[in-house]
Amino acid sequence: MKLNIEKALGNNAKYQEMLKLAQEKFETLTAGTGEGNDFLGWLDLPTSYSEEDIEDILNIADRMRKLDCVVVIGIGGSYLGAKATIEALRPHFGKMDTEMIFAGHTLSGNYHAELMEYLKDKDFGIVVISKSGTTTEPAVAFRLLYNEMKKRFDNETIRDRIVVITDENKGALRTLCDKEGFDDFIIADNVGGRFSVLSPVGLVPIAIAGFDIEEMLHGASLAQDICLENNEKNPAIQYAAVRNMLFSEGRKVELMVNYNPRLCYFAEWWKQLYGESEGKNGKGLFPASVSYTTDLHSLGQFVQDGSPILFETVLWVDDDSDAPVVPHDDENLDKLNYLEGKNMEYINSKAAEGTMNAHVAGNVPNIRIEFDAVDEFNLGYLMFFFEFACGISAYMLGVNPFKKFPPRSFKVVKAFSDLKAFRGEKIASLLAFNHLAYGIHRTSFSIRPHHRLCTETPCPPAGTATSCIFDSGVQRQGRNAIAKARHHKIPLGRTMDKHLL
Repeated sequence: MKLNIEKALGNNAKYQEMLKLAQEKFETLTAGTGEGNDFLGWLDLPTSYSEEDIEDILNIADRMRKLDCVVVIGIGGSYLGAKATIEALRPHFGKMDTEMIFAGHTLSGNYHAELMEYLKDKDFGIVVISKSGTTTEPAVAFRLLYNEMKKRFDNETIRDRIVVITDENKGALRTLCDKEGFDDFIIADNVGGRFSVLSPVGLVPIAIAGFDIEEMLHGASLAQDICLENNEKNPAIQYAAVRNMLFSEGRKVELMVNYNPRLCYFAEWWKQLYGESEGKNGKGLFPASVSYTTDLHSLGQFVQDGSPILFETVLWVDDDSDAPVVPHDDENLDKLNYLEGKNMEYINSKAAEGTMNAHVAGNVPNIRIEFDAVDEFNLGYLMFFFEFACGISAYMLGVNPFKKFPPRSFKVVKAFSDLKAFRGEKIASLLAFNHLAYGIHRTSFSIRPHHRLCTETPCPPAGTATSCIFDSGVQRQGRNAIAKARHHKIPLGRTMDKHLL
């Protein structure tokens, strides 16, 4: 991997200042003296596996690959690393030997309805990943699929088809796993979800998909060797320094760019890693992503000539070995015979070069990360590199990169889990409440006339922030419950059942 920051350096003195700070925070990270130092287990993951550990994963992977498909259930860090790797390595077209399906990352009813219909005549297995076993999205998905298995298969068959990745000692999945005797792997207490791709959380699904986890760990271990050197040439230190320099200069958005659609989900993994690690205390770059050249035809205008709030980090793959060549056309109606004999990756590279030059000329700083192929080795390298740089970068911002959500985000979970909408239907999602508990409150509603089901006290006028939730057919779930709670003066965090029926 090669990091090129030349097109991002405008103020060299400022960069040198940030480089020095990055080296200081390198020491904070590696010495374990910073906040969150009880979540540094990921630093050792690339070299922590014995031959027996790898063999255990591969043996289970071999067994699960005999099925038609395997459903990986998880959300956030419990699935994004595996999803990113599998999507990067799988063929663009055609099926894999064992189809890998993901669930538990959404509460969409039609997604799960179609999933259940699709699986009804399939021999399927489950890999369920959750430290607690009670996170809403994966817990609901697992309940659905486990129930389907119990209808179709005997206990011995089910034991062969379910793999659990969870806490070693506690949680709903640990209790179930110990009771039923499912094969299991441990999520270590000192490894947070978004830093877990090189743990069994990522390696087990990747191995089931048929990809080389040993080569992935090899790439990560090389990145580990390089990143653990505290010098100015360390790419993780350089990356942390330049992005914090750009942030200090008013660049609030980092746009990860790929020119290869295989890397779309890699960007999703990266966004969670940096978004959750740095977005705290009113600080942090907003991580976003685009796929060029596709998105040049939608967002290119803004990037080049819009608000100067962003910079680009470009992932560039040098490999062009399988690119088709543009043929000659006698009529040349499209005027493209000048591209005759050129392969498509050559054209792609020229488009990337021209785009970068245009964006830099338009005052959009560019960081470029080059690697020679999309394979297990390079993905392992990149993932450890970005994780390590993230730890340094967050400490430079003055935030704890490993901190979990603050307790106040879950203040109203009990109220929400008990909440019932009219007609007695349970509202299943915690998401709206979790976001609203951070203070993202709606200040106005589009309200219809007073609803007959609100009988506690007269409702405020329509259109106000505390209007009755039953006045709207569309304003439902978390924001409505909060509006109702305010209207009836119910403290958030209490069970609101009787007020909302």
